[in-house]
Amino acid sequence: MDTRHLVDRELQPLIDLFGRVDLDAAPIADIRAKAAETYAILPPPAIAPEELLIPSIHGGPDMLAFLFRPAQARAGAGAILHIHGGGMVMGSVRQMQAGPAALAAAAAAGVPVLSVEYRLAPEHPFPAPQEDCHSALVWLAGQADALGFDAQRIVVAGESAGGGLAAALAIMARDLGGPALAGQLLTYPMLDHRTGGDACPYRNPVTGEFIWTRASNRFGWSALRGAYAADDDRRGWFSPSLADDLSGLPPAYIATGSLDLFFDENLDYARRLAVAGVPVDLHSYAGAIHAFNAIPTAAISQRFTAGLLAAAAAMTAPAAG
Repeated sequence: MDTRHLVDRELQPLIDLFGRVDLDAAPIADIRAKAAETYAILPPPAIAPEELLIPSIHGGPDMLAFLFRPAQARAGAGAILHIHGGGMVMGSVRQMQAGPAALAAAAAAGVPVLSVEYRLAPEHPFPAPQEDCHSALVWLAGQADALGFDAQRIVVAGESAGGGLAAALAIMARDLGGPALAGQLLTYPMLDHRTGGDACPYRNPVTGEFIWTRASNRFGWSALRGAYAADDDRRGWFSPSLADDLSGLPPAYIATGSLDLFFDENLDYARRLAVAGVPVDLHSYAGAIHAFNAIPTAAISQRFTAGLLAAAAAMTAPAAG
């Protein structure tokens, strides 16, 4: 179905900027090189980061992370662990600094933000990316005194695959007994490995035509899955939509676009969180395609950014009383 006429007018340049790529046919190195060219359109970071090496607690190698510190931190506030997007197979902290820097620089938030360079599939399938993110969370919680934040006010955040990994990390941290989380900021998160495949429970004819398609999604999830059967207690860490129990998770802020491939799985996950007693703030942006906020000057992107920063400020705010 041709959905170009449904795309917000200010977002339509994205359709041509992010050209169609046959992920199955291209070598992964070429896919990543092409993606790096596209990410170059992102604005420069509002804060220059500190580059760190963080140890793995799961037997993996040390990993690169970027630490963004605000000029003025709020006393008693928390911190944010940011996880970049890229369909589980591409993207990097170095290429995608604008988002985490904006979270740190926002005057209302004023908290340190750590963005982690997790290992990518298919070279490193499940559970390597999830274990890297969990290691980064453990490291960040251990730096509360040194960085001057409340370890009980940590929030996980991410976009697309990063949003899916943030949701998975919230489940993982609950299952493993910590570190504690105060919230999860999920921007068009990649949650359900079935989307776009034969077992897809969503049959929305107007989603997924642009940027990240059903074919792209099948490739990304297949690369992440590797030989994993998704039939044990970790399946919610792999694909959060497979989690049987969503109770006990931190409050969630979910933002998605009405034309995004992930629209239906995002709405379904929000519903299931609410049923499990988890506070959910859900926002759908009409006419928004995947990665729509890559055009930050668009009115719809500005509304999204304002909402995300307000949620970040509220989730990381000093504990009442």
